[in-house]
Amino acid sequence: MSDNDGKKTLGLRGSGRPGNVKQSFSHGRTKNVVVETKRKRVVVPKPGAAKPGAGSGKVAGDPSRRPAGISDAEMERRMKALQAAKAREVEEAATREAEEKKRAEARERRRQEAETKEREQREAEERARQKAEAEETAKREAEDAAKRAAAEAAAPAPAPSSAPQGRGAPTNKPAPAATPRKADRERDQRNTRGKGRDDGRRSGKLTLGQATGGEGNRHRSMAAMKRKQERARQKAMGGTVEREKVVRDVQLPEAIVVSELANRMAERVGEVVKSLMNMGLMVTQNETIDADTAELIIEEFGHKVVRVSDSDVEDVISEVEDAEKDLKPRPPVITIMGHVDHGKTSLLDAIRDARVVAGEAGGITQHIGAYQVKTEGGTVLSFLDTPGHAAFTSMRSRGAQVTDIVVLVVAADDSVMPQTIEAINHAKAAEVPMIVAINKIDREGADPNKVRAELLQHEVIVEAMSGDVQDVEVSAITGQGLDGLLEAIALQSEILELKANPDRAAQGAVIEAQLDVGRGPVATVLIQTGTLRQGDIFVVGEQYGKVRALINDKGERVKEAGPSVPVEVLGLNGTPEAGDVLNVTETEGQAREIAEYREQAAKDKRAAAGAATTLEQLMQKAKEDEDVAELPILVKTDVQGSAEAIVQAMEKIGNGEVRVRVLHSGVGAITESDVGLAEASGAPIMGFNVRANASARNSANQKGVEIRYYSVIYDLVDDVKAAASGLLSAEIRENFIGYANIKEVFKVTGVGKVAGCLVTEGVARRSAGVRLLRDNVVIHEGTLKTLKRFKDEVAEVQSGQECGMAFENYDDVRADDVIEIFEREEVTRTLD
Repeated sequence: MSDNDGKKTLGLRGSGRPGNVKQSFSHGRTKNVVVETKRKRVVVPKPGAAKPGAGSGKVAGDPSRRPAGISDAEMERRMKALQAAKAREVEEAATREAEEKKRAEARERRRQEAETKEREQREAEERARQKAEAEETAKREAEDAAKRAAAEAAAPAPAPSSAPQGRGAPTNKPAPAATPRKADRERDQRNTRGKGRDDGRRSGKLTLGQATGGEGNRHRSMAAMKRKQERARQKAMGGTVEREKVVRDVQLPEAIVVSELANRMAERVGEVVKSLMNMGLMVTQNETIDADTAELIIEEFGHKVVRVSDSDVEDVISEVEDAEKDLKPRPPVITIMGHVDHGKTSLLDAIRDARVVAGEAGGITQHIGAYQVKTEGGTVLSFLDTPGHAAFTSMRSRGAQVTDIVVLVVAADDSVMPQTIEAINHAKAAEVPMIVAINKIDREGADPNKVRAELLQHEVIVEAMSGDVQDVEVSAITGQGLDGLLEAIALQSEILELKANPDRAAQGAVIEAQLDVGRGPVATVLIQTGTLRQGDIFVVGEQYGKVRALINDKGERVKEAGPSVPVEVLGLNGTPEAGDVLNVTETEGQAREIAEYREQAAKDKRAAAGAATTLEQLMQKAKEDEDVAELPILVKTDVQGSAEAIVQAMEKIGNGEVRVRVLHSGVGAITESDVGLAEASGAPIMGFNVRANASARNSANQKGVEIRYYSVIYDLVDDVKAAASGLLSAEIRENFIGYANIKEVFKVTGVGKVAGCLVTEGVARRSAGVRLLRDNVVIHEGTLKTLKRFKDEVAEVQSGQECGMAFENYDDVRADDVIEIFEREEVTRTLD
């Protein structure tokens, strides 16, 4: 058969055109094919180009063979570059050869190490197998010997034959018994006879696990397949590349879970558990180990240990020194301090043109107030108005700690009093400058020089007596000396050169905290540095939160608050303690961790304090308490500072025969749980500026729990003191006679605001006292100016009827407020 198998070859005939080929097929079919003819490439050497094999010297030296337009220096430079390139190629080839040789040596070394390791492993397995066989043989021989001994002992003695034993007489020898080894072999053969057939029958079957490459019922994961492909690829490229060990800094707390430890080291949990088991610790990945054990594991895996403690969570709010260029002037914080009824709040009223005194029960301040005042000259001043009663010692102390200047108010007609001395001590402890404001100089009997002389006894020397403490004579009623007081404050603030950095995370002090029914926990915070903005996440004491709203001293919502600005902060998860420090954090997780750590630390501290008492001390205390009568009480107040002050006052009441024990103190309205606690302990509930809700009132009536309401701390302290001492005289008791809801508020000419009310319970009387409640918190207490039914003035209005009420000297009434009507009567009490 020819090469073309009878097929016609391609030809040029009949095409009629050069470059076309006519191709013929069977059955008379033809096809024209265009043939492309490639021309042979002819390389024409350039003039002056060197021939192969010609020396470089000849080219450089022969100008006729050199390319046109190239000088001798240029040609010499080109030749040097060519020689340098050739030298580099030689060096690179040598380097590649050396690297290849090193890789080959490394592969050979790894191969030898693997062979050595495999050989050692085989030898160890062989030794273990030989040892196991020797032990099995020795055991089997011992069993055979024991069986033979038992068989010989059980075999009967041969009977004497009566026939003569001749030379050719046959002997009656017993047949040899099967040896124990042979019997064992036969038994094994019988046991494995059926199994062998079954194994042979199924040996050729292909299971799904074998088809997919798995072991048993387990299949390879995608990651395992990728690892296998990666190993094959690296092996094809010249061996596996050993990854370098990454040494990590592992943060180690006092206790850590095994799985978390493995995660921080980036090691497998199984390897960590295996290392712990090698140390003799049978633990799982979910169990906790101590720091010393974890440190040994970390060092065994080659990592570095960084010991941390639970208190390190507070490092995120560590103090940062602000650069001098970032500091900007800030308003001064002035604290008004002094004795009760010396005119502190009235003086502040005169400065800021507001009627704050009208909202205080009994005419005294019982909360720390924070206000900002802008003087006529444009200077902004931040004032803290602290209470003057002795029960508010701690509150005044907190006011002095956050202040820049203390204004000590002393009445000219009353001179220096105990709380005045206490205010002086607080100012000295805080190491802040003091300005003495001698108030009430317009009254008869006012003697400012007497005040200056008595201040000398407490090391306060005013400028009028050649001292360095400024003193100003003022009158809150007439306004005399107010300009001089503001000038003295401005002068003192200029001397202090107060500055703060507003462009950083905010930090402030909690002046007061309360639980508002409608708004939740509310804290009055004085910003000390930085700027607090809406949406910031913060931690304050044992509480944390996110700023939901900021409200200034005028009740207006603001977006941010800078240094020396007092604001109410909404968005806390709980009520903080007055005096706690507020710090802004980056994330909510950090704030939560810090708050939980502080809460746990405080709990541990209280537990340690309780556990420190020895058995002898407990027995001695129990013996001393045998004859001591206790008066248990529950205290609920409107703000945290009042609760703290009342508890401190209760601790001071009592002697060796009687004492007062505060079972529980809290902030907010009296609830049903408080009534349950009071019933279990037989204690009355003292409500200070708060009221019980409807369910709590009904529960208290059913269980017979006494709830007493107070608006002035004097009355509460004196009442408890009288009850504890047994000196109970005639008591002013309040009987609640009715409640009324305000539906609408109308403005009447000549009368003011009149509340359109519906009496929902009891009766409303014109002669009775009234309190205005807003969210179960006392807003105002006083008397009625008018009580009208339609257009007529009436003495009383029954339940279910509508009426109009107007308060005496008070106009801040709103719809949905509740009016509480009560009567006072004197009753004689006896101590049960």
